[in-house]
This record gives sequence, structure tokens and C-alpha cells, in this order.
Amino acid sequence: MRSVPTSSPPEQSGDLSVARRVIASAGEAVSLLGDALGPAFSRAVDVLVGVKGRVIVSGIGKSGHIARKIAATMASTGTPAHFVHPSEASHGDLGEITLQDVLVILSWSGETSELSDFIVYAKRFGIPLIGMAWNPESTLLKASDVALVLPHVRESCPHGLAPTTSTTMMLVMGDALAIALMERRGFSTEAYRNLHPGGSLGRALTKVGDLMHSADELPLARLDAPLRQAISVMEKRNFGCVGVVDASGALVGIITDGDLRRRFDENLKDAKAGDVMTRSPKVVRVDQLAAEALALMNEKKITQLFVLEGKPVAAKPVGLLHIHDCLRAGLR
Repeated sequence: MRSVPTSSPPEQSGDLSVARRVIASAGEAVSLLGDALGPAFSRAVDVLVGVKGRVIVSGIGKSGHIARKIAATMASTGTPAHFVHPSEASHGDLGEITLQDVLVILSWSGETSELSDFIVYAKRFGIPLIGMAWNPESTLLKASDVALVLPHVRESCPHGLAPTTSTTMMLVMGDALAIALMERRGFSTEAYRNLHPGGSLGRALTKVGDLMHSADELPLARLDAPLRQAISVMEKRNFGCVGVVDASGALVGIITDGDLRRRFDENLKDAKAGDVMTRSPKVVRVDQLAAEALALMNEKKITQLFVLEGKPVAAKPVGLLHIHDCLRAGLR
């Protein structure tokens, strides 16, 4: 196994100085970008909100990489978006763009020759064009229906050439557009979860209602039911508990295996469910995050929760969530 080289203290100091300079440069540029925002940003959002098709994002080189990320962010936050490479567009991929779409084109200089076919195509067919560049007199921004002008700042590399600060500003502008669109559309947490069903993000946004047992699976017994009947329901449903409801169907208590064990020596032959139950059991709402329910079960050292829907007072049980349901869903 090769050893990892270790920098000497002077070299470390120099590296850290460079890193801090680059980060400071990016921070200053983003601050300038925020100060420079004006009505054009809202016009861009208006155009993007009104699009009936997709947002087609494009750029070449490092701007192209940022364009891909912007398209991905928009798509994951409720705005259908797609990246089209300008070189491929010039060789047939313009066919991916419909008259219902809108173009968002990134170019630091605004004079990137590979983007000319995009501009001509947009103008020929009346496709809205949003341009992002620093020079308002550039070919791209003069041709754009909405021009997003970026502050003209120096790149943070020592030669002022490598796209660094410029691409940071493009990325931040793209994020700002995506989030503004998200909020304009009222894009909900539920909608976000639907677009991110896999991985930790999807699991974190899982609702109690997605995992709970409901309908005929619910172990329920009336308040005045004989205890032996309640135990029979508990054994049949196999959740280790039975919910106790009053005449209106509202949950008033719970009987668990633990409750029965603690009263094993008592004469419960003629007991009713209401005589043995624990009143005011811990419950969750159907629209709560499953992660919250799991945290409550861990905190209270219990393994199941009845799920309520309706007014807090006299709410009726509509489901039951077991800790195993959360673990099977990947929650920890």
C-alpha cells in the first residue's frame, strides 16, 4: 500500500491560504450577484412557470456541466427539465426541442459559437430564450427574451482563466430559479417525496399513512367488551396490542401484552376491556412523518402506535404502525 504524502507546514499554510482566497472570491461574487438581481429574474420565473413543455438547459464546457446540474435540480423540484448538449443539438438533437419548451442557455462570455444554432432555432420557431452571461451586449443576451446578467468578476485562478467564480455564480443563479419556481408552484413535501422515492431522502419523507396497517387489520375492541374477547382480537391480529374504543368509535385506551402480564395474578374472569386498558395511549397522526413516529416509539420504549385521523378530541383510529414497519422501510 502506497503511503500518503504529507505536506510540510509551509506548504500546508500556502494551500490553506489559496483555499481561503478562492472561497472568499466565490462569496464576494455571490454577494454581488444577489445585489445585481432585478426585474429580469422575476420575468425569467414568469416564463418558466408558464411553460407548457420542458425547460431545455444548455451550455458548453464548464457552463455545460453547470447547465446539467440546473436541469437536474429543476427536474427534482417539480419543473420538467432536460439538458441538451449544443454540439449534439447541431447534429439532430434540436429535434428534442418542441414549440412548447423554453430554452435556458449559459455562457460566461455570451459569445460561445457552439450555441449559435440554438439561438437561431429559438428565434425561427418563437421558442422563449433565457440567456445567462456577463456581457449584456453579447450575442446571446441581445437575442434573449430574458437576459440574466451576471456580475463581471475575475476568476479565482491565478491567471484569471479557469472557470471558477463564474461557474459558481451560474450555479447559484440556477438554484435560485429552481427554488423560486418551486415556491411559485407550491411544490409540497409530499410531491418532493414522490420524486425521490429511493435512498435516505425518500425514506426520511415517508409518512405514517404510507406504512400503517388499516381497515380489517386493526385490532380493536369496545370499552365494554369482555376482556377475553379483547384478548382474542389481540391474538388474531398479532400486533401485541388491542385498541379500546368507546361507543362512538373514538380511541380511549390500549391493552398490550405487558398490561396483561402485569395483572396475571389478578382474577380477571369477569373483567371488561375498559378495566384493564391503559388510558390516553401514545398516538400519531396519519400525515406525520414515519421518522417522527419511530422517534416516539424509541423514546417511550413501545413497539406500536395507533394512528388517528380527524379532530384531536374523540379522534377515531384509522391505522396502526408497528416499529417493524419502520425498520422494514429502512428507517433507523
